[in-house]
Amino acid sequence: MSIKITGSGSYIPNEVEKNEDFHQHKFLNIDGSHIDHPNEIIVDKFKAITGIVERRYADPQLTSSDLGFLAAQKAIEDANIDAEELDYIICAHNFGDVKSNTVQSDILPCLASRVKHSLRIKNPKCVAYDILFGCPGWVEGVIQAQAFIKAGMAKKCLVIGSETLSRVVDKHDRDSMIYSDGAGATIVEASDDEEGGILAHETASYTYDEAYYLYFGNSNNQDLCRDTRYIKMHGRKIYEFALNNVPNAMKSCLDQSGVDIKDVKKILIHQANEKMDEAIIKRFYRLYKTQAPEGVMPMSIHKLGNSSVATVPTLFDLIRNNKIKNQSLNKGDVIIFASVGAGMHINAIVYKY
Repeated sequence: MSIKITGSGSYIPNEVEKNEDFHQHKFLNIDGSHIDHPNEIIVDKFKAITGIVERRYADPQLTSSDLGFLAAQKAIEDANIDAEELDYIICAHNFGDVKSNTVQSDILPCLASRVKHSLRIKNPKCVAYDILFGCPGWVEGVIQAQAFIKAGMAKKCLVIGSETLSRVVDKHDRDSMIYSDGAGATIVEASDDEEGGILAHETASYTYDEAYYLYFGNSNNQDLCRDTRYIKMHGRKIYEFALNNVPNAMKSCLDQSGVDIKDVKKILIHQANEKMDEAIIKRFYRLYKTQAPEGVMPMSIHKLGNSSVATVPTLFDLIRNNKIKNQSLNKGDVIIFASVGAGMHINAIVYKY
């Protein structure tokens, strides 16, 4: 028996927010003081570091669970299964359903239950639960789905990553330009075909000094309500942490799989920051005393931004459907899924397509 991803789907919102749209924003330093550079320079520097040109925001009437449902529908159809056959629905997110123009998160009931309700699944033995694991949530959800299947507790699982980060950002913080909305979903199931599937996985949580590198904090605008919190990050610390730890986790996972580095065709890494991701891949290959092949790391961040748990499954779905230029997957290709995020958590999966 092997454990495979048999279907995928994604939901990419229609609203496009371009970098130029931030030229009129009032960006402030963390102490509330004005930044000494005009917004055009701030935005150009941002693009040079992150690679982001534009990002997507969800329509006002849609919440994170709605996006997850829309992606899930596509994954179920792609896998050609009956939704009633699902044993688990695992929904990764970080902030629950945040309605447009509100500041309160809603996670009662959990988002997985909402998705199951929207899918009109009657089977009570289809267990629906959420996972809060920072940006690596979808990858961890796939690892958990594999564990359920290996233990004989499930045959088919739906794993979703969905987020509406645009509703929890501080518009006076330059970092707000990174974040976006979206959802990706996959069907993970047991297969009688021994070829392919999940070959190895790795997860680690660094919390001793690193737990609060991403956190909820006040707006940089001192005049706003101090009881309202927004997503904040220590960018430099996250960058250094990722470079020091993600390549090692990826190597550990690949070594467990028994696959040679030369046989890795694609690395689908969390779309956090173009320069950071490039540096991670470069350092990963350096551990094997070689260089990364051209095109091994597809990117979607330029047009879609950082949608947290949704970036990896969305990227996977786009490549499977030939929607990223000069990128494709063929049967037998070895892929590494990898992510890093709030917690601080790191994980990776080696997968044979």
